[in-house]
Amino acid sequence: MVAATIISVSLVAFALLGLSYWRATISGIAAHAISERIRVAAGIGQKRIRPQDFRNIIILKDLSPDLCGQNECFKAICAYYSAVKTLGRIIPLMGGWADAEMATCARYAAVLMEQHLERNMVYAAQVRGM
Repeated sequence: MVAATIISVSLVAFALLGLSYWRATISGIAAHAISERIRVAAGIGQKRIRPQDFRNIIILKDLSPDLCGQNECFKAICAYYSAVKTLGRIIPLMGGWADAEMATCARYAAVLMEQHLERNMVYAAQVRGM
């Protein structure tokens, strides 16, 4: 019984550590500058990206071709965004935290979209050079 408790607590601690690391990685990537090209393409008019801009960025991603193969990075952030949004609705006291997390998700998706477009431009130039 003691061994099962120790294993359970260890697994929970490991999962929390993994989640914290993942969130720190997302926050670090989201801190990068977002180009005017992405802002215009996604219809982001404000200086700061808002949680509501996430949808526009995902629509932009869906409309852009993927010249370098499947890009699975967006699936995880979409799932996290949906979970945080649902949590913010269910527990009103967490609304401020949920908005901040969703804004971070939107900035992260915008940076990924910028990288996605840059990769597409590089691949297109390589194909033209053949």
